[in-house]
Amino acid sequence: MAGFETLFTFGIYMIFLIGVGVYFYNKTNNVEDYLIGGRGMGSWVTALSAQASDMSGWLLMGLPGAVYLSGINQAWIAIGLLVGTYLNWKFVAPKLRVQTEETDTMTISTFLEKKLGDNTGLIRNFSAIVTLFFFTIYSSSGLVAAGKLFESMLGIDYKIAVIIGALTIVTYTFMGGYLASCWTDFFQGALMFGAIILVPLMALNISGGTQGVIDAMTAKNISMDIFSSGSGKLGPVAIISSLAWGLGYFGQPHILVRFMSINSVKDLKKSRLIAMIWVVISLAGAIAVGLAGIAMFANPADMGGDSEKLFIYMISKLFNPWFGGILLAAILSAIMSTIDSQLLVSSTTLTEDFYKYIKKDVNDKELMWVGRICVIGISIVSVLMALNPSAKVLALVSYAWGGFGAVFGPAIIATLYFKNMNWKSVFTGMVAGMLVLVTWKHLGYGSFMYEIVPGFMANALVTLIGEKVFFKEKSQETNELA
Repeated sequence: MAGFETLFTFGIYMIFLIGVGVYFYNKTNNVEDYLIGGRGMGSWVTALSAQASDMSGWLLMGLPGAVYLSGINQAWIAIGLLVGTYLNWKFVAPKLRVQTEETDTMTISTFLEKKLGDNTGLIRNFSAIVTLFFFTIYSSSGLVAAGKLFESMLGIDYKIAVIIGALTIVTYTFMGGYLASCWTDFFQGALMFGAIILVPLMALNISGGTQGVIDAMTAKNISMDIFSSGSGKLGPVAIISSLAWGLGYFGQPHILVRFMSINSVKDLKKSRLIAMIWVVISLAGAIAVGLAGIAMFANPADMGGDSEKLFIYMISKLFNPWFGGILLAAILSAIMSTIDSQLLVSSTTLTEDFYKYIKKDVNDKELMWVGRICVIGISIVSVLMALNPSAKVLALVSYAWGGFGAVFGPAIIATLYFKNMNWKSVFTGMVAGMLVLVTWKHLGYGSFMYEIVPGFMANALVTLIGEKVFFKEKSQETNELA
């Protein structure tokens, strides 16, 4: 159980986050403020909030735990994410910012519907259902991470720990909406950045440096070759599966909404530079934590039997309780920065994509309160899913991440870059991507290849065939670059 100093420091940080929510409660005047920050966010806040909400608890728990168990070959995931981050900021962000303002839309669902001219509601409703489904899984992964953190710190039952984490996140998201989410993510992103640099440096220092890590990996038969695993060479399928994490970026609603909310397209270049520096250093730091952990801890039993608690135990071993509380708060930051964004996007989906279409005559005040109630409802479902203490953060995140990438990625790219796409082509592609991904996952093929690969390819292929063959006569200037 954590000492008073750690709990006190940790508690102050949680109170600060709730205070941000209270502050922005009084700054939120209409539904656009609550759901998308009035499209007035600056470069620094946009960059750090996007990356903090992107990386989540898996950066400080899932990825280091995977590296601890398997070695440097897990870096392929980081490489894929790095490339995907850059491409997303470079090619998706500018066009999405412009076109969502032109169509006066605040969600991916309504953007696709309006931009493609779907008057049936099929794209909007299907997109909204997919968003809610995968964000519920995604949010539960964050609550699993929060539960592990609170359980390790407070020594309390895992299920109670999950509920404590959820209550904290819901409180400031409920009150401050998008503005609170972005500004808390900004502070959380800065704290995560500091922790992911300091902790591995200290760990390597007491573990004999690089040589100490090499000796420990050799003793445990963990490969030091990025192209190898403990059982032999990594095949091309395994490498492609890891790199394919980068494909997910084009379809993540909680990241894409950051692009929609920035003050100006001109600010995106600065935001991209900030984001890329943050990502490069943070991913390198997370891998370093996993490698240093191999030398520090003989086996997972030294971390309560769970390798995903590596960062928590490392902090407890390296730092005094006062400073340790601050660094442990970085883990909570990683967790909260993603969950608050997911809850808000899910709330936006229910509000903008369903409620406004059910009740036509509705004012901003009512929509804001509907959004707040939706935050609570989604949180309850996520908590129920997260009550399984054996759930793995990385496994839950990979499924949700793959789902968004496979369903929305090709659709977003096609809609942004090609004029007069037929909505039926895009819709059938999205459905195909979803069906292939879910089938692939539940037939157990995910251990062979990450399900985002066949899902993304199926979506793109069906969209192309639909546009070229089945709906060709109904599209003008098909595939002409925007």
